[in-house]
This record gives sequence, structure tokens and C-alpha cells, in this order.
Amino acid sequence: MITWLPGSNGGPSLKVNYTACAICDSSWGDLWEEVEGQRLFFCCEVCAVQFRNLVARIKVETGWPTVDRLTIAGDRRGRNAEARHGPAIYRCEFAYNAQGGLRAFRGSTG
Repeated sequence: MITWLPGSNGGPSLKVNYTACAICDSSWGDLWEEVEGQRLFFCCEVCAVQFRNLVARIKVETGWPTVDRLTIAGDRRGRNAEARHGPAIYRCEFAYNAQGGLRAFRGSTG
């Protein structure tokens, strides 16, 4: 499980685990990408694309300007996530294609 959330100092700190990939939790690779103003570690370009696509889709589905917290669980066969913006919660299930695009997505509020 990977969590992305604001920092306790009031500034952005989107990810707690800085030693593994933000999407798959792998520790190999050395790719750092900026997402929502925060520099995050990814094992590869595909994972970076997957993470950016997920954040963008959640923002479109919810109308939120930002995602305050994102918890992801699952594996390459399918994942689920819980996103938060203030007190609002959005949950989704999704899967990616080989290029990092979302091939399946189902979300709900609550």
C-alpha cells in the first residue's frame, strides 16, 4: 500500500515512502518526476505515466483542484485507491494498459 499526502509542515509532501516507486513500490530504478508540484520517485517511465494518469482522472471525475491524499493498493492485475480532498473521499478501482493508460476505471464518492 502506498500513500500520497500533504506534509505535516503545511507544504506538499505527497508520498511517505521515498525509497520505493510511487505506483508499484519497487525499489529499483532512479526516475524522479514532478507530480502536482512534488518530486516523486518511480522505478520506470511507465509507472510515472500511470501515476500522473490516475491523479488526472481522479481530478476530472471529482472536479477537485488537487488531491490531498491518495492511498493505492493492488498489483498489475488491478488496483484500488482512496483519494481525499479536505473531508471529501473518492474511491476507485482501476487497471492500466502496457503504456500506462487507464484501461478500466470505476469510481464512487463516499
